[in-house]
Amino acid sequence: MGSFDTIRYVDDPKFAVEGKRVLVRVDFNVPMDNNGMITSDVRIREALSTIKLLQKRKAKVVLMSHLGRPTGVGQEPRFSLKTVAVRLAELLKSDVQMMSDCVGDYIKSRSIDLKSGEVMMLENVRFHVRETKHPDDFGKDLARNGDFFVNDAFGSCHRAHGSVTGVAKYLPHAAGLLIRKELEAFGPLLNNPPRPYVAILGGAKVSDKLGVIDAMLDRVNTLMIGGAMAYTFLKTADRPVGKSLVEDDQLKFAHNMFVKAAEEHISLMLPDDHVVAANMDDESAKVVDKIPDGMAAFDIGPKTITKYVKAISTAKAVMLAGPLGVFERERFANGTRAICQALADAHKRGALVVVGGGDSAAAVEKFGFVKNVTHISTGGGASLELLEGKELPGLVALAAPDPK
Repeated sequence: MGSFDTIRYVDDPKFAVEGKRVLVRVDFNVPMDNNGMITSDVRIREALSTIKLLQKRKAKVVLMSHLGRPTGVGQEPRFSLKTVAVRLAELLKSDVQMMSDCVGDYIKSRSIDLKSGEVMMLENVRFHVRETKHPDDFGKDLARNGDFFVNDAFGSCHRAHGSVTGVAKYLPHAAGLLIRKELEAFGPLLNNPPRPYVAILGGAKVSDKLGVIDAMLDRVNTLMIGGAMAYTFLKTADRPVGKSLVEDDQLKFAHNMFVKAAEEHISLMLPDDHVVAANMDDESAKVVDKIPDGMAAFDIGPKTITKYVKAISTAKAVMLAGPLGVFERERFANGTRAICQALADAHKRGALVVVGGGDSAAAVEKFGFVKNVTHISTGGGASLELLEGKELPGLVALAAPDPK
């Protein structure tokens, strides 16, 4: 993993935390419904291993996270971590002390008063604009709440924020068990993937995955394109796209990717048939080979499913980054569901199967395949940037020496 080889992990015996305050950056940015109820607690569950390890080692555990996108100019109740603290207490089967803020003398004193093994949850770090605008300054304030720092928020490692990179400049630091799990899963795909290696890229926009598409063509044997982004590629290939979403400013990029794939002898697969409708609310969806004018495609069709599944069936490594259609609507869910099943089948026969975060993870969870893949990333943006080959600021901060 290159520069990440110097990262220390929280289970290092030399990371002596007994009786010490350990400030842990977790990713509790969980999805919630309009009533403020958590709809998926996967990210909370993924943090349990690190939290329980610190409790076992008799550390004073101080947790911090962001939730949503508050304005940063004060507390907003709908973005409070109180509900998360309640759910965490249920999963830990122990009390979690919820704080009214994340910085200040009172919060510092409460952290000092913690007993070994106790857990405290700081309020949403993004209630302070300094978290994103003045990360080093804010990180220094946050660091007053700990003697050691552990970052286990892989989903935030692509952000140079106070609670991610700032704190690491002021406290001895280590990575949590979830970050190690993420890096161990992505490592083979980045360095020496088993062959054949198949990547499936979906989602709405080509512009969201420019670097990933380019980087994938340097690593994979087969690249499958699905979701709305496929129609920019299809238009480049002079295929009819109707009124499907197309990014005209990315047509040249798509053309260049066709050229690169041909030069590198990479199989670049596009949909052959489509599930189309007048709009997403149109219940009279139908399967077509050619998208008619006035219609838009919202899922891949059965011919494409068969083609994609066949390619996955011989793969020894598979990466899914983005859904193949509007899987939230049942009439447009068949493509994504079928690909998830193919991933499960590949995993069953021993292939390395990694699912990117965000919508990819949501789809695998929706269709019940969570336990049937090698790894599901907790970081959408972070996983994409890692696949692209970018340095993630949070990981760079962890790889740096402890402050003196």
